[in-house]
Amino acid sequence: MELFRNADIDWLGKKWYFLGFSLIFSVAGILSMLFWHGIPKGVDFKGGTLVYVKFDSTPNEDHIRQAMDASGVHGARITRISDVFGKSANEEVIGLPESQTADANHDAGRAQVLSALGANYHDSAFTVQQVEIVGPTAGKQLQHEAWYATAYSLLGMLVYLWFRFELIYGVAAVAAVFHDTLITVGAFSLINQEITLTVIAAILTLIGYSMNDTIVVFDRIRENLAGSRRESLADVVNRSINQTLSRTVISSGLTFLTVLSLYLFGGEVLHGFSFALVVGILIGTYSSIAVAAPMLVAYQDWRQKQGKAATLPAKRVKA
Repeated sequence: MELFRNADIDWLGKKWYFLGFSLIFSVAGILSMLFWHGIPKGVDFKGGTLVYVKFDSTPNEDHIRQAMDASGVHGARITRISDVFGKSANEEVIGLPESQTADANHDAGRAQVLSALGANYHDSAFTVQQVEIVGPTAGKQLQHEAWYATAYSLLGMLVYLWFRFELIYGVAAVAAVFHDTLITVGAFSLINQEITLTVIAAILTLIGYSMNDTIVVFDRIRENLAGSRRESLADVVNRSINQTLSRTVISSGLTFLTVLSLYLFGGEVLHGFSFALVVGILIGTYSSIAVAAPMLVAYQDWRQKQGKAATLPAKRVKA
C-alpha cells in the first residue's frame, strides 16, 4: 500500500523551520526542568508509599485531602483511577511524599493513611486494595539504573550504526533519539506528570522505535548513494525520505492510533506510560526526517569546506 506516490517534497529546504520547532520545545522543556517543575519523579524514584483505596461510593477528593491534613499527613498526592471507558471506579491512589517514608520504618506510611481515613473520612466505607512502598535508597538506585539503561541503549545503537553504516550515521541517529528523549521528558515536566518505571520503559520503547524508523531512511539513503554517485547528497536525502514516506506514515500512524486509544481509555494507571508513547512516536517520526537526515547533509557541507570528500561513502556490510 502506497499513500504518497511519486512524492516530491523538499524536506531539507524546510530545515530551518524544523530547527525552530525543535528549539522551541527543547528549550521550553529544559527551562521547565531547571526553573519550574524540575523532573517530576514518581514514587519509584524518590521513595514513598502508594495506597490504593476502594470506596463504596464516588469519593470526594477534597474530603480525602482534608482527612489526611487533619491527621497531620500533609502533601499527599491523591489520584483517581478510572476504568477503560474513563468512568470512575471509586478507587483512589493516595501517595505520601518522601518525607513521610523512611527505610527503617516505611510501613508507617500505610498506617498513617489508614488511620487518617478511618478517623476523619465519613462519606463512605473503604477498603485498601493494594500498597506499594519504595524506600528512598531503593528509589535512588532505580533512578541511577534508569539513567544507565538509557545511556547504554544509546551507546549500543551508536556502535551498531557505526559498524552497519558510517560513524556519522550513528551520531546523527543518536542525536535524533536524544532529541526525542529530551522533548518527551520536557513534556512530562511541563505538565508536571510524574515519571515512573513504566514511563522509563515507554521511553526505551520509543528510543527503539525512533531508531528503527531512522535506520529505514538511512538504508534507503545508502542504496540511492550507491546508484547516484553524481547526485548531490541533499537531493539523495530528499528522494530517500520521499520514497519511504508512505511506509513511515502507515507504520507510525497505526502505532500512534493504538497508543492514543491507550492514553484516552487506558485509565489513570497507564496514563504516564501511554502519554510518553504518544509524544515519543510523534517526535520520533518527526526527528527521523527533520533531525537525523539534515545532520548528514550538514556533515557533508562541513567536509566540503574542509576540502574533503563531497559525499558520504555508500558503505555496504553484509547483514
